[in-house]
Amino acid sequence: MDNNTQQLSRRVQNLAVSATLAMSQKSAELKASGVDVINLSVGEPDFNTPDHIKAAARRAIDDNFSFYSPVPGFMSLRKAVADKLSRENALSFAPEQIVVGNGAKQALCNVVLTLVNPGDEVVIPVPAWVSYTEMVKLAEGTPVLVSAGIDSDFKITPEQLEAAITPATRAIIICSPSNPTGSVYSRDELQALVAVLARHPRVIVIADEIYEHINFTGSFTSLGSFPEIADRTVIINGVSKAYAMTGWRIGYCAAPLWLAKGVTKLQGQYTSGASSIAQKAAEAAYTGPQDCVAEMCAAFRRRRDLVVKLASAIPGLKVNRPEGAFYLFPEVSAYMGTTAPDGSVIATSGDLAMYLLREAHVATVDGAAFSAPGYIRLSYATSDEAIREALARIADALARLRK
Repeated sequence: MDNNTQQLSRRVQNLAVSATLAMSQKSAELKASGVDVINLSVGEPDFNTPDHIKAAARRAIDDNFSFYSPVPGFMSLRKAVADKLSRENALSFAPEQIVVGNGAKQALCNVVLTLVNPGDEVVIPVPAWVSYTEMVKLAEGTPVLVSAGIDSDFKITPEQLEAAITPATRAIIICSPSNPTGSVYSRDELQALVAVLARHPRVIVIADEIYEHINFTGSFTSLGSFPEIADRTVIINGVSKAYAMTGWRIGYCAAPLWLAKGVTKLQGQYTSGASSIAQKAAEAAYTGPQDCVAEMCAAFRRRRDLVVKLASAIPGLKVNRPEGAFYLFPEVSAYMGTTAPDGSVIATSGDLAMYLLREAHVATVDGAAFSAPGYIRLSYATSDEAIREALARIADALARLRK
């Protein structure tokens, strides 16, 4: 650590760099140098934002929505979110319980910072998105990781959950459909977890449902729909994945009123309200036609089938069939201890991800970033042609590794 780095606060020194963003940056740098890199590291739809949403943004500019927005968001958008939650999820939230933030990432971090005191524990089923543990650390809480592997479809059991909860447990974060695994908890599986949570009334349930609409099971169950825990469940969602609006930076939390007020107080001191133009675009996303959502989901389903078929044919990759999101999370432990053609040893899944970038020119993400070493994450939010070429390159590069 150099002297300048030591001048940073311990808060920042203790944070890990986002591995997904770091790998995407390395991929971009290689591309800029002329290398033909296929980027399977980035977690965003490759579609353009639908035209009716872009038109709403242009209208907002023409209508002079160019002033500060209310800290928790425009009331019209909060009403649109509340209507969506009622219509699609049978959840009863008043607009005053919705707080709009600069993306679902900020909405989630707001909730963690508003809830967690130093020493509080937050249960996180893993594999989990890279930022969950870092947000808890930022709040000076303690992440309690509960591991589930590919043989259980990356889903934890009620027994595991019960064992993880202590008197210090303040919250649990559950993501379904999951980043990085694509796993989706069924209603029965969620009900079994809810039965455990019902016995621990102090525990706040944070449900990250950002991938709700990229779901191939035919149904979606929100954690907020269980009456046993409805009054202490926080929904995190937004427009980035379902409507291909990652750069618009609009997400929200739907929370008990006391918590929504706390989140608004916090947000008011460090970002204030989200972009006025982006909010009007998000309002159009929720109130306008939804055909675009179904069309994009159908494309992701087709790509899921393709990437599972191709990856399953590669010797040494252990693959499951994800039921949502746009990620494949194969186990790669069979390649640990192998040697690359240049003599370097593949000791970790991180080594393997770097080997694939260096030799196959395919960017993936080390599973260790998601608290699951021995795996890598592939995003199939790209064209069928890119998927085919990427998997062919991966197969060729892996075949050149020697025990």
